Amino acid sequence: MAKLPPLKEWVEEVQDGAYGMKWRVKARLFEGKSPFQSVAVYDTVSHGRMLLIDGLLMTSERDEFVYHEMIAHVPLFLHPRPRRVLVIGGGDGGTVRETLKHPTVESVTLVEIDGMVVDAAREYLPSTSACLADPRVSVRIEDGVKFMAAHESEPFDVILIDSTDPIGPAQPLFGPGFYADVKKRLSADGIVVAQGECPFYRLDVQAALRKVVAGVFGSGTLYNYHNLTYPGGLWSFVIASKLPRDLAAPDPERVAALQAGLSYYNLETHRAAFALPEFMKRGLR
Repeated sequence: MAKLPPLKEWVEEVQDGAYGMKWRVKARLFEGKSPFQSVAVYDTVSHGRMLLIDGLLMTSERDEFVYHEMIAHVPLFLHPRPRRVLVIGGGDGGTVRETLKHPTVESVTLVEIDGMVVDAAREYLPSTSACLADPRVSVRIEDGVKFMAAHESEPFDVILIDSTDPIGPAQPLFGPGFYADVKKRLSADGIVVAQGECPFYRLDVQAALRKVVAGVFGSGTLYNYHNLTYPGGLWSFVIASKLPRDLAAPDPERVAALQAGLSYYNLETHRAAFALPEFMKRGLR
């Protein structure tokens, strides 16, 4: 690997040229530029190891469990028997890790466009990436949009769109053509969840994404979670199901069986996640 440039005392994420966050750095572990984006891993004083893509924070050891538990367990506890799961993006491996906690899951396919993200996570983020070596996991380095359009096999019970913001290689993951292919690839009672941006700063994107998903599935519902490291603190996912179901009613027995292995998700956080604040309701209308 090429010699790294001099260490910065702080790593900083700036949004829209108007606001930002920064973290004190202990060590720079990796910096690289793939054909798609820049990738970096830092070890920080307050948040442990952090993965950044194009200067935007993707995950930190201190609070990654919040995002990964809420993208995975909300749909998995709603599905009666999830066996086959597809993750688009999510090259750090955290979403796959949470998915594998469900005993009914027989296979997980991870489709990540950028092999550098997977390689960096395997080398420097073992807390999220170790599960990628599980024999139930298939890692495919390819374009998720093309994979979804061309893939013909047994359908998936749950599809998780673990994407970055709708810029660069992730932009097509927010379009109607992609979600039409998602619907085709889902089983008859399948569920899809996608990263849904921040209501404080991207409410317009949320409304547009919900409209796209609802146009394909008949409905699209946002649910929220809180974390330390994403701008605004309050972020969302969008969920859709091929069958009508009560999205705020997970299987309590299955939740109880796995609760000891979870740090954020429980019955109460699942139900509360669907109670949107009034400014979101107004903006989404």
